[in-house]
Amino acid sequence: MTRPRSYHRTRHGRIMLGDSLDALKTFEDGSVDLIMTSPPFGLVRKKEYGNVNADEYTNWFRPFAEAFSRVLADHGSLVIDIGGAWKKGQPTRHLYHFKLLIMLCEEFGFHLAQDFYWWNPSKLPTPAEWVTVRRVRVKDAINTVWWLSKTPWPKASNRRVLQPYSASMQELLAKGYRAKKRPSGHDISEKFSVNNGAAIPPNLIAVPNTESNSFYLRYCQEQGLQAHPARYPAELPEYFIRMLTDADDLVVDPFAGSCVTGEVCERLGRRWACVELVEDYLKGAIGRFTRDPVQREQGDPGDDANYYRMPRPGILWNGTDGERLTADGGAKRPASVRTSRGKRSAPRSGGSVEPGALPRAADAAE
Repeated sequence: MTRPRSYHRTRHGRIMLGDSLDALKTFEDGSVDLIMTSPPFGLVRKKEYGNVNADEYTNWFRPFAEAFSRVLADHGSLVIDIGGAWKKGQPTRHLYHFKLLIMLCEEFGFHLAQDFYWWNPSKLPTPAEWVTVRRVRVKDAINTVWWLSKTPWPKASNRRVLQPYSASMQELLAKGYRAKKRPSGHDISEKFSVNNGAAIPPNLIAVPNTESNSFYLRYCQEQGLQAHPARYPAELPEYFIRMLTDADDLVVDPFAGSCVTGEVCERLGRRWACVELVEDYLKGAIGRFTRDPVQREQGDPGDDANYYRMPRPGILWNGTDGERLTADGGAKRPASVRTSRGKRSAPRSGGSVEPGALPRAADAAE
């Protein structure tokens, strides 16, 4: 392990190189307002940035949970972005991220303030073996985001993250609404038609992860540095930093990677600390702070290009169901794969595979 040391400082924060458990020991009890992080996921395959096997994940995380509880203020929050995983060789989901949530609440006394779901509209259809080859699952495009707190009453305000009204809501406000009780039993009062200027968002966050020509990536390329391969988009930590903290509050990311969290905090005037174990990633992270904080461009609330829409189930449903379902649920890999035009081609990874086995070239992506 690398003994933590200060690696880079900015006006509002600092980057620390070293083990986050050792780094967290330097923080006083109750001194942190928000821990915003995306830890290594519990995957079945090793990634270059390091990760823990899903079966061992809760044991690995326990020391971090204890440290988080100690440094977090009573009014503070712990926000964890964590993706799911598939069991090796079969199209069923691992429960490690749910076990993590239960452990944090039952063993360490955290409260689940709310569960969020980050939908990545640009996510590729993975895992390929189950989605595009055997066609027995749909693409996995959601990360869970657990918002936890030490007490049931962490400081928060949804007014910080309001969204523009939908076109239908704008029409309702313009034409008026007759107060009445719905068949579901909900009593919609006249207050429903009050124009509050913006709408309260749902706990589904739609943000594409399509960074391809950012200042950070250009900096890494120009300097011949390795970009971190698993970055979350800045809008995700910004959502929670805005909703859960005030200016000059302290935000800590113990699994910082390329320090996206720090970049957002620097722009929003929050004090921050990012801890990362791999120095190669921090060499590129410094590029985020080589220029003055740049305000994120604001979209036009009335521009449809700023909205992500998901098709309603049933758009293509018509007539019969087509081919009968295979009795083995896809356990036997098809000899050929039907394309979108109805033609048939060889499986993407080639060759036949025993039921339940997974070819290396088409290993299910976590």
